[in-house]
Amino acid sequence: MLVSGGVLLAAHGAEGSGHASGRHVVVAGAKPGGSSVPTSTTVPAPTFMGPDGMEATWVIQENAKPGTTAWRLSGSATGIAGFADHTYAQVGDTVTLYVSTVAPTFEVAAYRIGYYQGTGGRLVWQSATMAGTQQPACPVTSGINMVACDNWTPTLNVTLSSAFVEGDYLFKLTGSGGQQSWVPLTVWNPSSTATYVIKNDLYTWEAWNPYGGYDFYAGPGRCPRGVYPICTRARVVSFDRPYGYGGGAADFLGNEYPLVRFAEQHGLDVTYATDLTIEEHPDFLARHTTLLSLGHDECWSLGERQAAVAAEQHGLNIVFFAASAVLRHVRPQPSPLGPDRELVDYRDSGADPLLGKVSPLEVTGNTWSSPPANWPEISFVGERYSGFREPGASPSPFVVADGSAWIFSGTGLTTGTRVPDMLLSDFDQFDPAEHPADLQIFAHSPIPRANTESETSIRGGPASDMTYYTDPQSLAGVFDTGTNNWIPAMLPCAPALAPCPAGVVDQMTGNLLRTFARGPAGRSQPSVANWAQVY
Repeated sequence: MLVSGGVLLAAHGAEGSGHASGRHVVVAGAKPGGSSVPTSTTVPAPTFMGPDGMEATWVIQENAKPGTTAWRLSGSATGIAGFADHTYAQVGDTVTLYVSTVAPTFEVAAYRIGYYQGTGGRLVWQSATMAGTQQPACPVTSGINMVACDNWTPTLNVTLSSAFVEGDYLFKLTGSGGQQSWVPLTVWNPSSTATYVIKNDLYTWEAWNPYGGYDFYAGPGRCPRGVYPICTRARVVSFDRPYGYGGGAADFLGNEYPLVRFAEQHGLDVTYATDLTIEEHPDFLARHTTLLSLGHDECWSLGERQAAVAAEQHGLNIVFFAASAVLRHVRPQPSPLGPDRELVDYRDSGADPLLGKVSPLEVTGNTWSSPPANWPEISFVGERYSGFREPGASPSPFVVADGSAWIFSGTGLTTGTRVPDMLLSDFDQFDPAEHPADLQIFAHSPIPRANTESETSIRGGPASDMTYYTDPQSLAGVFDTGTNNWIPAMLPCAPALAPCPAGVVDQMTGNLLRTFARGPAGRSQPSVANWAQVY
């Protein structure tokens, strides 16, 4: 570790920055943190409190298994692509893969993504060699600009055996000519009572999926200048197509994997779900302690939001690890391949064919705060989406506003400390006109106006705020990092970058997950309103 100005900073390239490794040995009756010495007559406890949160023996044992880096792409990310007929599945389900490739033959391998001594993945299943097929072009539905590949022929079926332990999976497609891409799948456990639910944000993955030329934000063709949203955008997108970015893994590796890696490295008591898991099984969250919303989780459906709000009102803690959470309003609908395989977002309530026919909360305006829904994210998240740093802009420093807060324990950070190179992309900001009454601002980081698109009219200009509040009735804690770059900043930095923010970010993440593991966070750490002092 490096210490810069009294601040904990990771040595660039250091593995597991900020935390001890090889410490996951716990026995029945062990003290919190697993400090007891094991004996031949003791049995590992299923779960126990560790330095970075509640740990689970099964996660520790799973990540002790042999890993491999073979899950990563090493060949061309063109010439082969595929999708699955499930976005999430459980052991016993049969998942159908649809693959199109120019390669004469190809193979498929399924990897569970975690830590695995730093390799990041474990091989769970592998197919035989199969003949490659080029599937037909995916048609575009006029009027809504939806690209769907439900005209493809199924390629192979994979029945999930008990080897498919709950978690995040990447199916790696490898053509005989070196072509490679991924198909993601979340394997969930319907009976889970784990401490933490890691939610893969596939609504947002699909919203930004450009495969076939259209997503919710862009499309080919000309539109009037200065008019937003773009007129050629898709109004409906389909899960019945490959992801056209991230090597086929969408946003998983960029904005989610570093947190998954952290959780599994530190043996945390996690389970895995998706937006659709919560939509289709709204009681699932109630059996858990904390929901972890990962990177760029901007698209939420009504069913998902109602389920999360209901669980929070009964004590579920929520962490929004990225900015712009619960910003866009979507709804799922069936496709020819199954239920909830299409996602609707007209971004214009007047164009939505359900306007006036269903509850206003189902109609897709530009955002959740737009009419007719009129349900801003602030009452849930604690603050509002405020803007973004343009691509290529330099990262901004993170600035501590309340150095006495529990989130900074062990970091060396004090009020006014600046952590360089930490804030990028979207940011959330406190709104003095609308917010939870007891909201506490942990960090207030001014954002330069240059190279920034900002929607704020707040005095002082754009800023990224890290906020926390506790529900006065349920005592649930709700935390928002205020930046899209929190999870990416958890990875070790390139050797040329020093100091590196990973150590500080990891320490704060551990403090957060440990506090939120104990039940409703307001019992031990009630929020203390300080927004009047910061703003």
